[in-house]
Amino acid sequence: MSSSDPAHADWLRLCLIPGVGDSAIRKLLGAFGLPAQVFAAARADLARAAGEAQADRVRAAISDAVISAAVDKTLAWLDVPENHIVTLADADYPRALLDTADPPPLLYLKGRRALLGRPAVALVGSRNATAQGIANAESFADALSRAGLCVVSGLALGIDAAAHRGALRQFAAGSAAHAGSTIAIIGTGIDIVYPARNRDLAHAIAAHGLIVSEFPLGTPAAAANFPRRNRIISGLSQGVVVIEAALKSGSLITARLAGEQGRDVFALPGSIHSPLSKGCHQLIKQGAKLVDSVDDILEELVPRLTPGIARTLAPGLTLHGSPGVADAAHAALLDALGHEPVALDALSARTGIATHTLSAQLLELELAGHITALPGGLVQRITR
Repeated sequence: MSSSDPAHADWLRLCLIPGVGDSAIRKLLGAFGLPAQVFAAARADLARAAGEAQADRVRAAISDAVISAAVDKTLAWLDVPENHIVTLADADYPRALLDTADPPPLLYLKGRRALLGRPAVALVGSRNATAQGIANAESFADALSRAGLCVVSGLALGIDAAAHRGALRQFAAGSAAHAGSTIAIIGTGIDIVYPARNRDLAHAIAAHGLIVSEFPLGTPAAAANFPRRNRIISGLSQGVVVIEAALKSGSLITARLAGEQGRDVFALPGSIHSPLSKGCHQLIKQGAKLVDSVDDILEELVPRLTPGIARTLAPGLTLHGSPGVADAAHAALLDALGHEPVALDALSARTGIATHTLSAQLLELELAGHITALPGGLVQRITR
């Protein structure tokens, strides 16, 4: 027998009815109050509130064996200490999300429930991110978390995963006294990790952050779920930062939703030759704030937050938090590299350094974390 709040069963039953969407649920709750009153209402009253078809579905759900089994399964899941649900009736339902046009009636949570009340910034971008984009996402997320902000993203590969890793960096280092941590909004049931490659990261988020889903347990990955979860990513956040995005990136959906919800939209510029910069450049043309440092975000958002959220960035923090260059020769080579991919022969012609000598110096820079090797024999700088 589950020890969960008895009202949870009614909330779960209402939200598990096939064909009864969030809008209809909110109409029913508005008309009758809590789910228990919805199920106690006469069919005629239900029909007046939400329509004939919805009334029939609600009445049928009261004795539906499949729904009852799903409710029991979820109540058993709730008996695990780090598992929770939060409903529109709960005092800690996030106010930022409640103020949007389409708040989910119920959210499934795994991890630190209290993070729902922390001021947050979303970091989103391409699944097929460049090394520079990954470095930017990790560094921005680390700095935002150390400033006391919670970093929200979608647990996808690429920029999302990098943002979560960066926000958890202080926990890994054992110095997370003021870290804001991270929230992952997922497009599956909360008992499913997608993509599977992020399983270890998901476990780390559940331990030190929070995973959130509006989808029932067991819901598999489906294309339609991910644009839908984007409204929660933006809705929980004071602002959305797009790190890298192609012109048809799902990150632009999140940015559009953020604008509709009255959130700030930020975008990092990149090379005019990179397809993954074109989405960011389009956002900037449309009015997104161009950012090239974490300070640009904090200066915009922190004055609007509660006095308890203080800026705690370490003095001298650089964009990528990278080690210093070993010597003047390496510094000059980094300057010659610029910030766009370049071939070894082209770099040799640019610097006048023989290719065999250049290869050795590039290896040293790669091992030091200053550059990365790309397909096609190209190299690219990943530090400033």
